[in-house]
Amino acid sequence: MHVHGGDIYGRPVELDFSANLNFLGMPDSVRQAAKEGVDASVHYPDPQCRELRAALSQAEGVPEDWILCGNGAADLIFGLALAEKPRRALVWAPGFYEYEQALHAVGCRVDYLPLRKEEGFAYRAEALEAVTPETDMLFFCNPQNPTGQAASAEFVEALLDRCRKTGTLCVADECFLEFLDLEEQFSAKPSLGSMENLFVLKAFTKLYAMPGLRLGYGLCGDTGRLARMKEVLQPWSVSVPAQRAGAAALKETEYVRRTQALVRQERRFLREGIGRLGGRVYGSKANFIFFQGPEDLAEFCLARGILIRDCRNYRGLGPGCYRVAVRSREENSRLLEVLRERMA
Repeated sequence: MHVHGGDIYGRPVELDFSANLNFLGMPDSVRQAAKEGVDASVHYPDPQCRELRAALSQAEGVPEDWILCGNGAADLIFGLALAEKPRRALVWAPGFYEYEQALHAVGCRVDYLPLRKEEGFAYRAEALEAVTPETDMLFFCNPQNPTGQAASAEFVEALLDRCRKTGTLCVADECFLEFLDLEEQFSAKPSLGSMENLFVLKAFTKLYAMPGLRLGYGLCGDTGRLARMKEVLQPWSVSVPAQRAGAAALKETEYVRRTQALVRQERRFLREGIGRLGGRVYGSKANFIFFQGPEDLAEFCLARGILIRDCRNYRGLGPGCYRVAVRSREENSRLLEVLRERMA
């Protein structure tokens, strides 16, 4: 269950399609800011991330004291579980393993809401009946990882309303939200001011192609909850290079617009290409494609220097389920050539 994409270190890999990163790469301004941060690392990092939180406050349109930064989104997931110590929680399956790992680490009972293949792995409002006053915490990923299935505005509102009524802490993971088309970007963020039991999770990792710097942040209107999280997180979890890089990234608005346009174009190209080869594609509305293919496809691709994400270790999935990142036209064409060798 601990296997993730992006593990290029133990084998020869020419093209990595297993990690869902922006194929434009890290912006030059972000790279330069990180380098300057290395020079400034003769000092401890600012434990309060003041400059970064000020920039995030302006970008997200929320007060600075509603923002908590961490060493990637995973750091905040574990910090939230440790601070809240829920007794019972719900997660959708398949889903990001760190949710249940963090919950199990604090002795929480975890129940699973299945996303069904026969329903296209779509979120269904009927599942919300499982959210009860006994449910202390719920993790909700939009768009969902690994399927890339997006929740509708109606579903997001129904979920938040249910959590309001039951007193359940809703953790809305929106790390891939900016990769959706504009009409599908239904964020839970507008409810932060009226819903203290809401925590919105975001990261710089995917959009700005900076996974090695480790930078995520959470938004929550309950400052008491954020204070409890600070008590259990290590004091200097966000490095100087990461803080500098994050502040620089938030200025890259044109880069984000270009990314969204190119991802939309290349997603369609890759999705259609895999479909023509006989792969059964589901969801795939973010910057990755989720599909079903031959059970030996990952090994076949790796033998040709291409790493794809074998999703058999996700709860509820099995052999033959794959996720591939949306990359440049040249790289996507190369992937399709290799897939054609095995699938055509």
